[in-house]
Amino acid sequence: MKIVFSVFPVILFLLFLFLMDSFKLVIKKQIFYASVWGGACAFISYLVNSFLQESTSSAFDTLSRYLAPAVEEGLKSLFIFYLVRKKRIGFMVDAAIYGFAVGTGFALCENLFYVYSLPDTSIFTWIIRGFGTAVMHGGCTALFAILYIGAKSRDRMVAPMVFAGLGLTYVVHSLFNHFYIHPLIQTLAIMICLPVLFVLVFRYNENLLRDWMDLELSSEVELLKMIRQGRFSASRAGEYLMSLKDRFSGEVILDMYCYLQLYLEMSLKAKRNIMLRENGFPLIREEGINTKLAELKVLQKRIGPVGDIALSPLIRMNYRDIWKLNLLQ
Repeated sequence: MKIVFSVFPVILFLLFLFLMDSFKLVIKKQIFYASVWGGACAFISYLVNSFLQESTSSAFDTLSRYLAPAVEEGLKSLFIFYLVRKKRIGFMVDAAIYGFAVGTGFALCENLFYVYSLPDTSIFTWIIRGFGTAVMHGGCTALFAILYIGAKSRDRMVAPMVFAGLGLTYVVHSLFNHFYIHPLIQTLAIMICLPVLFVLVFRYNENLLRDWMDLELSSEVELLKMIRQGRFSASRAGEYLMSLKDRFSGEVILDMYCYLQLYLEMSLKAKRNIMLRENGFPLIREEGINTKLAELKVLQKRIGPVGDIALSPLIRMNYRDIWKLNLLQ
């Protein structure tokens, strides 16, 4: 029963988050990797915390309240940094799930270690650790991931938000370990507040994703239609592209045109895959997609940063746009 109470609550919570994702943006393999990293973080944290306790002669209370939260939250956040760097997170919903998966892996390893190391501990302790401490670990990393991806998607105040997110998770973790209130009350507060928070985040995310799809889909379809029908030069977008002749060579203008057409094709295919996932249909795997994505990168390199800026009124190539193209791989 000790193992059941110490590990199953956080697993069920992760499953709850996964089932709430109506757009199915998360990849199961990455959830597994996130959990594995969380487990590795638990092992590394144990070594680092033991070293800190010995080298600083700190009492266990000082270690658990002030030092351990910084070590553990810092290590857990590294996987989120990796996913963002690889453009594998697009919205708050997948950020929350991946973040909670890291915390789940951490909590599973930590609780199993304590179950076998402290066999005489009461069942009440494992209820608190399973429903409280374990869920807290997942919630803290999920909270950081939500704040980070929110700033990254807006491309504003990313660095301040990263530090604010890490600081907030440290404070929450530290306060939890202080036990200013009864552990049972803390556990109940976590089990009530976290689901409410995630439901609100998921609803906001769904509205944001639908608005993003609606806003871009119609304009991209119309623009690609004009290109294929040979009416692009007569459009305002075509006139704008032709107005760049004075600033760029003919070869670069041609590359811009090819880049624009190929980007629109890839963007629409990515949005198609998102809609297929939402409705439970299998994704369409087309041959040559990776070749086209590679060609897109070559064209972007040939256009250069200045060309990217010049094309920004026609297409945006921010973090989320790169993320959606990664969905095709």
